[in-house]
Amino acid sequence: MRILFTTYPEKTHFLAMAPLAWALRTAGHEVVFASAPKFADTITQAGLTAVPIGSNRDLWQVMTNDLDWLAVGMNGIPIPYDTVDWPENQVTWNYLKFGYDLHVPRWHKMSNVPLIPDLVAFTKHWQPDLVIWEPSTYAGAIAAEACGAAHARLLFSLDTYGVARKHFLRLKAEQPADQQADPLADWLGPYARKYGFDFSEDLVTGQFTITVVPPSLSVEADLNYVPMRYVPYGGPAAVPAWLQKQPEKQRVAITMGISTAELTGHAIELPDLFAGLAELDVEIVATLSKTAQQHVGTVPDNVRMVTFAPLHALVPTCTAIMHHGGIGTLLTTAQYGKPQLVVPWNSDGPSLAQKVAAHGAGLALNLSQASGALVHDRLVRILTEPAYQQGADRLRDEVMAMPSPNELVRYLEKLASDHRRAPAIAGRS
Repeated sequence: MRILFTTYPEKTHFLAMAPLAWALRTAGHEVVFASAPKFADTITQAGLTAVPIGSNRDLWQVMTNDLDWLAVGMNGIPIPYDTVDWPENQVTWNYLKFGYDLHVPRWHKMSNVPLIPDLVAFTKHWQPDLVIWEPSTYAGAIAAEACGAAHARLLFSLDTYGVARKHFLRLKAEQPADQQADPLADWLGPYARKYGFDFSEDLVTGQFTITVVPPSLSVEADLNYVPMRYVPYGGPAAVPAWLQKQPEKQRVAITMGISTAELTGHAIELPDLFAGLAELDVEIVATLSKTAQQHVGTVPDNVRMVTFAPLHALVPTCTAIMHHGGIGTLLTTAQYGKPQLVVPWNSDGPSLAQKVAAHGAGLALNLSQASGALVHDRLVRILTEPAYQQGADRLRDEVMAMPSPNELVRYLEKLASDHRRAPAIAGRS
């Protein structure tokens, strides 16, 4: 088969997609990865073939210049996607409609419009059998439908998009006919007509959805989900000499979101964090960006401060991990069966933190309450109470029971065959 992966130029999303691309390629399929021209080096560094498309419009630059436009909801996720774990009776039509009205033009269009023409042209030329797209890169769905390829979303975390869409469609059906405006369909529909097919919800949520989130942590819509085990990959890395030896005492790793801090220039500020941990008889390895390191205050003798360490090499040497709730860090920690102290500060971190705590695999601590003393208290509990290791073991077993990317290849071949159809006829009215 020919298989096309595509995402807008966001490294963390690409890293979550790369292992499946490798698995399909090593199974003998032709695999390429399409994104903006500036992203080609990131793709090729991973040993994958890049297809530069569109222009280098920068979503993060827009966000950092105007942070208010993101309209973050109550649990740290942009509106309307923050409804992912709300009780159904608390989700309202006006709230969802407001979120779509805001983010379709200022986020989704901005990310996708520069990619669509080139991506459609490439798929019509190359004729992929399967297109796998990052869940807000709707350009991938448009291009797949235009050339007749099967297509799927690959989730990098909770299905915030699918769950919000489920709520929206349910509540839309309850509105008067003249008030059933649908910002996503109104935007995507003209592309469907332009490229010769009818709008359907496949353009929003794919023909099927590949998810790396284990069942006990997931929140899903009424869609066809295909589970896949998360494979830790953080890009090119070297294992430092200090990490090639077993620690002499219990090791606790602290990582609070390097990629977001570097992109936005904003970092968590916990000036008394390490002062609160100085008395613990443990080795602390803190992987903090240069931006974050400016806010940590005094660094005691039991803390090793580094800007980066390969997480899949660091985590197995640790007794516990404190982190910001990023899905890559969370699932890497889960895979190695380590208890977690989750101190989230954006995106779906707060939701994931509560789910880890509910599973018994660790504790959650609201960032606004995360003083050095409270962090010390939570870490002592995790290090001394066996229940947290038992919960981490259960979560590890659940993660490891999910099929690996290599084990998923044959099923994806079948799904691609089932959904493949003749190319659309462009220009149909």
